[in-house]
Parts: sequence; C-alpha cells; structure tokens
Amino acid sequence: MEQKSKTKRLVVSAIMIGLAAVLSMIKVWKMPLGGSITLLSMLPICMLSIKYGVKWGLFSAFVYALVQIVLDLGELMSWGMTFKIWIGCIVFDYLLAYTSIGLAGLFKSKGIGGSVGGIPVALAVRFVCHVISGTFFFDIWCPDGWSVIPYSICYNGAYMLPEMIFTVIASVIILGVPQTRKLMLQK
Repeated sequence: MEQKSKTKRLVVSAIMIGLAAVLSMIKVWKMPLGGSITLLSMLPICMLSIKYGVKWGLFSAFVYALVQIVLDLGELMSWGMTFKIWIGCIVFDYLLAYTSIGLAGLFKSKGIGGSVGGIPVALAVRFVCHVISGTFFFDIWCPDGWSVIPYSICYNGAYMLPEMIFTVIASVIILGVPQTRKLMLQK
C-alpha cells in the first residue's frame, strides 16, 4: 500500500507540474523586462503543497523552477546579461522564487482558511525574491528619478499582485467544492 501511495503522489505531482508549465505559457499580460500574469500557473503547485505538505510542495516547486528555467532559457540568454547578473537572475528569479510557491501548504492544518491563507504567504515570498533580484541585479533598468527599491517593488508588484489575487480566488473556488476540499485536505 505504501508503494502505491508514493507512486500516486509522483504521478499526481508530474501531472500538476506539467499543468503549471502549460499554464505558464498562457500569458494574460507580459511585462517588458520579464514577469507576466499567467492563467493560474502557480495554482497547481500550490495545490500540491496543500495536498502533500510543505516538504513535498517545496520539492515539487523546485522541480517546477527547473522547468521554468528550461522554458525561459532562450529568452534569458538573449538579454546579454553579465555572468554575475545571469546567476543572480537564475537564483532569485527562478530557483528561490518558484521554489517558494511550495510554502503554500504552511497552514493546511488550519483547514480551508489555512490552506487558502498559505497561498498569499508563499506568493509574497516569491514577490520578495523578485524584488531582491530587481534591486541588486536589474537596477540598470531603473528609470531616472526613481529609487531602485521602490521601482523594483512597483515593477514586480504590477504582475505579482494580480497573479496572487487570481490564484487565491481560484483556490477559494476549488476548495469551496466539497469533494475537492475533501480530496485536498485528507491525509
């Protein structure tokens, strides 16, 4: 029985990571220097964390981060970044930012409210990762007259805030369905 549940978890995770990758390609709005509002691309990873816990959520989100790097590699290479900026971008905008989505299951033990409440926390951590990257690695694109930290907050907030709101609303709808809620919150 134990092997069957591990296999099921791996299969469900692979499907959800694949779904998240496909949804990430459906861009509702794309920012000029990276970042976009997608069709709920973070929701499948959040649901994995809620279903299987933060440890598994972080692992799944890390795998998703690697997938995102592969999907965006061509665009990243075309920006003409220095090696230092490229590494900073990979670490903060991809590895740390996308892996942080796995924190969504932090408050699962608090029921549906906790499950939904973990999502904005996880996405806020992702936002902070992007702001750090913008502040330290992409400060060259800060417009004249702006301070780099407020600019990074505004730039990254322009896509992360709507993405967070849409993801939370979708999670409320999904977890509001009794059958889905039972499936997601059962041990």
